Amino acid sequence: MQKSIFVNLAVADVARATAFYEAIGFTRNAMFSNEQASAMVWSDTISVMLLDRAFFATFLPEGRAIADSATTTETLLCLSFDSREAVDAVVQAAADAGGTADVRPAQDMGFMYSRAFADPDGHVFEPMFMDMAAAADAMGAAPAAA
Repeated sequence: MQKSIFVNLAVADVARATAFYEAIGFTRNAMFSNEQASAMVWSDTISVMLLDRAFFATFLPEGRAIADSATTTETLLCLSFDSREAVDAVVQAAADAGGTADVRPAQDMGFMYSRAFADPDGHVFEPMFMDMAAAADAMGAAPAAA
């Protein structure tokens, strides 16, 4: 099995969250989804598990609370895209699907372009495009092998 990451997010409404993530390009994996959870696939090795808050709580260490993602940033999740236009498109799709676009100013470093949006539960995503050759030039280094 390839090394993978499964990001688990507490959500208020699994169906609403599922529709949002489908609208921004994720695919629902029905085998690992039910009324308490939706497994949303980003790539062969990256998935986001949308867990009803009560179900999410069953995985927490004793005494720990679920962060209120509307007022607390527990993590920033960066998604890579193939172009600046694709970054702009997913931010627009997020806004159209009930998220909040541009929760911070866009960042344009020339070789890297990013924006940010929040899903309906307040989880922050940072879609970005990076030109690796331009980044290597800017950093004075050879680009890393893929």
